[in-house]
Amino acid sequence: MAIIDSAYQYYLSTYRNSTVSRYDTHKKSQLRDTYNRIVKINKESPLYKIKDVGNVAKYAIDIKENTKSLQNVIASLDGGIEGIFAKHIAQSSDEDVVTAEYIGNDESDASNAKGFDIQVQQLASNQINQGNFLNPESLDVEPGSYSFDLNTNTRSYEFQYSVNDKDTNLSVLRKLSKLVNSAGIGLSSTVEKNEDGFVALRISSKQTGISENEDYLFQILPSAGAPSAKAMHVLGINQIETEAKSSSFLLNGIEHSSYSNTFTVDNHFDITLRGIHSKGNFAKIDFKANADAIADNVQRLISAYNNIIDLAHSHTESRNSNKLIRDMSSVARNYHNELEAIGINTEDDSTLTIDRNLLTDAITAPDAKETFSILNDFKDDLNERSTMAFIDPMNYVNKLVVAYKNPGRNFATPYITSIYSGMMLDQYC
Repeated sequence: MAIIDSAYQYYLSTYRNSTVSRYDTHKKSQLRDTYNRIVKINKESPLYKIKDVGNVAKYAIDIKENTKSLQNVIASLDGGIEGIFAKHIAQSSDEDVVTAEYIGNDESDASNAKGFDIQVQQLASNQINQGNFLNPESLDVEPGSYSFDLNTNTRSYEFQYSVNDKDTNLSVLRKLSKLVNSAGIGLSSTVEKNEDGFVALRISSKQTGISENEDYLFQILPSAGAPSAKAMHVLGINQIETEAKSSSFLLNGIEHSSYSNTFTVDNHFDITLRGIHSKGNFAKIDFKANADAIADNVQRLISAYNNIIDLAHSHTESRNSNKLIRDMSSVARNYHNELEAIGINTEDDSTLTIDRNLLTDAITAPDAKETFSILNDFKDDLNERSTMAFIDPMNYVNKLVVAYKNPGRNFATPYITSIYSGMMLDQYC
């Protein structure tokens, strides 16, 4: 169980914040194909054991996640790399402060969409209440039953809690935090610790922005009665540390505001504010040249491929990393001459680099159709190879074969689709 816990903990700590892509969802036919591949691998795979269990589990997770990222990039190019010429891609001249995405549906929308200048003056923020810092081992609230009112601009709620003799400040704050988080009223709560080791309750609104006729997004007040008022004074959760603010920005010199840092302009552009411009600076939002868009997408494809090669190089020889390098780089080797002619070069460590000038010339030349054919064939073969690694990452670790299955007379064992799936690794082999 400790080995499984270690694998899960590594996955959560490393990949928990990974962005979920729309390409992570699949059709029934795709799921059926994946299932059939797993069954075939299971039927043909010999029985084996694995040494160095903890590191192997992490390596298998890394292989699966990196190949999934590559597959998502390839899925985003569905329909062919040349199809990007038919798409309009928004760009921002200052992506550290503002990013943009074109959300129009067709060519008529694109012809009506016009670029604009945007200057960010203020970001939208949420409301944060910060309680008093208390000694976690002491109990500053007398045992008893208490309540407080939490008001929003549309509703009012009453929260009740109790404190007993065995409680501490820390247990009381954790109790209140759980109470707020489980209420489902658009607030989140955490117990914070300062540098002295004291703890306090921090309550934040999930909503950002506030209208001119509102004073707060939420308000906390003690219920009637001296005990609840005294407890509130001790806890201090009614204190507003940060007031909610709406974003403020100029579009072509005209002032606008939004409750959120993400909004739509003219139903054509999704804008996300990420910072504030210094005085006199601004970002220009317009369309990216098609050739640049294609080069960017090819770069995304190459970067995802290189991540897998770098992963294999980062692990020791004992984990059979050379096999992963051989399998992935074999695709690039098969297209070595064709890729080199359009500016994609293979380095000594099997990674790929791009000469963007040469690639741009190739995709804008009269015979660009041939270039797109090469890129699409390379993409498709890379997808097939990465899918095999994604489904069976244990193929790339050192294993001790215990027994081979009887050729032609084997069958699938449905409860062990792969050793990886349950991290059923033998700690003592």
